[in-house]
Amino acid sequence: MAKLSINDLKKIKDKVEKEDQFRAGNKRVKLTVHMGTCGIASGAKSILDTFMNEISEANVNDVLITTSGCIGICSREPLATVEEQGKEPIVYEFLTENKARQIFKQHVLGGKIQTEFVLARGREQEGGK
Repeated sequence: MAKLSINDLKKIKDKVEKEDQFRAGNKRVKLTVHMGTCGIASGAKSILDTFMNEISEANVNDVLITTSGCIGICSREPLATVEEQGKEPIVYEFLTENKARQIFKQHVLGGKIQTEFVLARGREQEGGK
């Protein structure tokens, strides 16, 4: 196992602190782009870039953008999940840059779920209880 440098530890700390801002209620929305190899091969990097540009253009600071690995639904990539404080997560499928812009403007900023792009609602572990 490779040794972690001080810089590696700082990056991990920064990532955890950013994600903790959402859990602590400091961010209104957490936007996750799924970036496993299947997602990247399907265009997830351009989706991430589109969301980041939209956040910048809207000049909002209450949206946390993050990435994750594969969620096991490779045939539906690129995928992104929108989590609003106090609401069930929404997973969007087959994303394009235009769909990402619409999701950001309508759902993230406007609160209106874009049902035509939704793959799933809620968390997987919630369904088995």
